[in-house]
Order: sequence, then C-alpha cells, then structure tokens
Amino acid sequence: MIGRLFGRTSARERMIRDLHVRINAAARVPALYTALGVPDTVEGRFECLSLHVILVLRRLNRLPEPAADVAQDLINAIFLQLDSSLRESGIGDFGVPKRMKKLGAAFYGRAAGYDAALDAGDGDALAGALARNVLGGAAPADAADLARYVTASDRLLASLDLDALVEVGPRFAAIESAAQPANQSGVSR
Repeated sequence: MIGRLFGRTSARERMIRDLHVRINAAARVPALYTALGVPDTVEGRFECLSLHVILVLRRLNRLPEPAADVAQDLINAIFLQLDSSLRESGIGDFGVPKRMKKLGAAFYGRAAGYDAALDAGDGDALAGALARNVLGGAAPADAADLARYVTASDRLLASLDLDALVEVGPRFAAIESAAQPANQSGVSR
C-alpha cells in the first residue's frame, strides 16, 4: 500500500497491470462494436471486457503454476477497476457492495457458460450465450460472427505459454476474419 502511494510497484504488480491494460485495449477495439455488433454502451463495454478477461482466464487456468496466482491477481485487478468505476459514477458506499455482488455473479455465470460451450465445441450454444449476454438478448444468429471471433481467440490463446501471455500479451483473433460480409446472398447492391 505504501509503495503505491509513492509510485513504487513490484514487478508482479506491473506484470498484472500490463496484462490488465492489454485486455482492456482488446475489449475496446472499435470493430467489436461496429463489425460484431457489441452495443457501445456501459453494459456492452462491461460484457466485452468480461468476455476478454474470461478468455484469458480460461488459458491461465489450463497452465501450470504459477498461472493460478496470475489468474487470481488479474481477477483482483479487474474487480478493483469495476469497484472504482462504480464509485466514480456516483454510486454511494452502501450501494457499491450490492452492485459488485451482482457483477461478480454475472461474470462467473458468463464464464461458466462460455467455458462449457467452448469445451464442448458447441458453436450454437456459444452464439446463444453471447447473444443473451454480450448482444443484449439478440437472436443467436446475430452472434454468429462474435462466436467465430471468440472461438478463434480461444484457439490463439491456447497456443501461448505463461511467459508469452504476460510478456507479449494475450493474442485475440482478427475481427475482420470473424465478421461475414453484410450481404451474404451474393447479390450486389
């Protein structure tokens, strides 16, 4: 705590901060909102951040020690950011814990759903979960491109070891390769 007041941080804190910053940047890529249909709202941004964090945690949870410690530190950093954001938005001290509990339940529920669909290789289940959560209740067909992006990102992350994940940063799929052209019928307009 005192080190933070005077600007000193440990190498581990810097590593987690850098990983957190890279995940935040990936979740804010404009094409997620313009090409894949994620709503550019507070809720949409929370969902997009959660999705990217969940993908990185999936990888960390499959790596040997000390990856579990890195995963826990990352979760702590993410939830500290969310707590701070709620406080900055004007939610009072009594309301923050209640909201954090809801955000935590939503986050872990989504993680379980996305994990199950990805583990089963079930693109339809993944699209359904993404449509409900990330796209705000859209039809599962509307989440097909997002599901392709998530599946491709999961494969890319699976190729990284812990050193690459924390030193170079997480790799996510190219959004352009996941997004289908708006006009798939072959008819020119």
